[in-house]
Amino acid sequence: MPRRPGLSVRLKLTLSYAAFLVVAGVLLLAVVWVFLLRYVPDRAINTRGGFVPNQSDLLRAFAPAATAALLFLLVLGLIGGWFLAGRMLAPLTRIGDAARLATNGSLSHRIRMEGPQDELSELADVFDTMLERLEAHVAEQQRFAANASHELRTPLAISQTLLDVARNDPDRDVEELIARLQTVNTRAIELTEALLLLSRVDGRSFLREIVDLSLVAEEAVETLFPLAERRGVRIDVGGEKTQTVGSAALLLQMTMNLVHNAIVHNLPAGGMISVHTAMQRSMTVLRVENTGSALSPERVSTLTEPFQRGTERLRDDDHAGVGLGLAIVQSIIRAHAGTSTIMPRPGGGLVVTVRLPAARRTASRATRA
Repeated sequence: MPRRPGLSVRLKLTLSYAAFLVVAGVLLLAVVWVFLLRYVPDRAINTRGGFVPNQSDLLRAFAPAATAALLFLLVLGLIGGWFLAGRMLAPLTRIGDAARLATNGSLSHRIRMEGPQDELSELADVFDTMLERLEAHVAEQQRFAANASHELRTPLAISQTLLDVARNDPDRDVEELIARLQTVNTRAIELTEALLLLSRVDGRSFLREIVDLSLVAEEAVETLFPLAERRGVRIDVGGEKTQTVGSAALLLQMTMNLVHNAIVHNLPAGGMISVHTAMQRSMTVLRVENTGSALSPERVSTLTEPFQRGTERLRDDDHAGVGLGLAIVQSIIRAHAGTSTIMPRPGGGLVVTVRLPAARRTASRATRA
């Protein structure tokens, strides 16, 4: 925003230091006057020993020296204050330079303030931490945008290819073409909806209320039970009543994504899924465990990144999703101030554990995030 010209902070501090010294000098002279000179009579004093100065004589002798002392304090305050203010504001100059570099798009610069711990070094450390998080966030967003562009371009390119083939081959089966176009279009819609949901979660624009995570788990399993039955996967759901504060819709989406991911990657068919809720101190815990292919810890660590899948598709109707399931789960967990761990299961499969803050009894039932 535009601002009118003003004095620099360094000049203000310099004037403040100088003014303080001059005021201190004036107060010292006032003390001398109050407690010393005013008791000297302001008339001629005759003594046998010779001349004795009166109040006027002392003032005439003292005033030039006092004035010179005040001028000296003023000059000392201005010079010394300018030097001290520069030393004190030097860290702020480095922080300002780093902020200007960040404004111009360079997030790799760090202040790395030396010296003992104080308010300015703490500010520099906080600024460095902020730059690190911004750099990581921007890199993640750029990678996400590149992946999203690629994933969205793929179904469009497939649709274009199918239409070109149909145009050049009038005898092609129309029903087959429509079925394939519908499959590609469905994937594009699912991807778009997933991207919109991910954006909504990252913006944290949702209502919060008390939610029973055990009921959410039961609803998610009931919804996905036909898919699990079609694949021959057995689901066990149970646990104690666990209440947290958040969006019931988003927590249901989180649980459904975890269960859906456990179903479609539960290969070979005939596996098992366990969905369990519990209370651990002040946290509500949701644990989803599934059998499946063996995964290395390195592969598991990448599953929460967008467009990453634990296993490759083995058939066209496996509903493997668009690669955003666990990324959406991770965003929902962060938006609810929770944590998660994903571990490879001995013998194959995954164990996903979600921990969310437990609801307090005095918590409000509807508060804006």
